[in-house]
Amino acid sequence: NGCTQRQRKTLDALGLKKMHHTVEHDATPQILGMVNKVHHLVKFEKSK
Repeated sequence: NGCTQRQRKTLDALGLKKMHHTVEHDATPQILGMVNKVHHLVKFEKSK
């Protein structure tokens, strides 16, 4: 699978269900913390 159960739950909490799925979130400390936990599994960038 490539990720642990905990990482899968973090991805689900971020709204990422499938590969190549895109979501937008405000850069709150909670969101940034979740992204930091799965940074090796996701690509993230600031929106314009």
